[in-house]
Amino acid sequence: MVKFVNNMKTAVLLAALMGLCMGIGSIWGMHGLVIGLVIGLISNGIAFFFSDRIALASMGAQEVTDRDEPELVGVVNVLADRAGMPRPRVYISPQQAPNAFATGRNPHHSAVCVTTGLMQLLNADELAGVIAHELSHVKHRDILISTIAATIAGAISMLAYLAYWFGGSRDREGGNPLVALLMLIFAPLAATLIQLAISRSREYAADAEGAAMVGTPRGLANALAKLDHLNQRIPMHCPPSHASMMIVQPLLGVQFATLFSTHPPTEKRIAALLGSE
Repeated sequence: MVKFVNNMKTAVLLAALMGLCMGIGSIWGMHGLVIGLVIGLISNGIAFFFSDRIALASMGAQEVTDRDEPELVGVVNVLADRAGMPRPRVYISPQQAPNAFATGRNPHHSAVCVTTGLMQLLNADELAGVIAHELSHVKHRDILISTIAATIAGAISMLAYLAYWFGGSRDREGGNPLVALLMLIFAPLAATLIQLAISRSREYAADAEGAAMVGTPRGLANALAKLDHLNQRIPMHCPPSHASMMIVQPLLGVQFATLFSTHPPTEKRIAALLGSE
């Protein structure tokens, strides 16, 4: 049932991306609509097949093996085997802000990424809790939804800027500077709202299943407290559209779109975890 629901969400998101491209293309009339259709088809293909690579590249992540990081790869493999799922690829991002995310289009094509800051901060039990949380996202195919949502959010902002700079001239047929300006203002908000609708509820579910996977909620609860504290102090260098993929809300600077948290309050997540003991 979870797989079916998530597949439906994926289809809706891909359809929304197609509609978005065609809607913005219509600013230029019928010719622009056709171009928007072509761009939408290409964007859907990129979102489905390559969004994981885009997410990893945006974090500067590098794949590691058990020779490079035996503790990290070992805990990923042990927990994946325990959950009865394929072992994902493992990546480390060199960023100092402690955070983690999972990406990929399904459990057979998935990856788990942690930052250098996270590896330096957490003990073994806390690391296991974080990895279990991310593996639960992989198991229930949340990763494709969140990665496509991040791609769509980035596409909305990019297309809004294109519409403003290239579609707003009064000298061009079909150009409407007012519409283009409104899109430039409200597109980042729309992108964030898409992610808000997707990401908040799944975090509680991943917390609960991650705790069950390792046998105790304490490690993950302690990790969340540490991660939340430092991510309010150490900025992360990644596109704002990828914030919803992280295990805790990253600090990305003062931007209109980031005024809305894509994650539920950490204290409520910790309370829910410890209340399950």
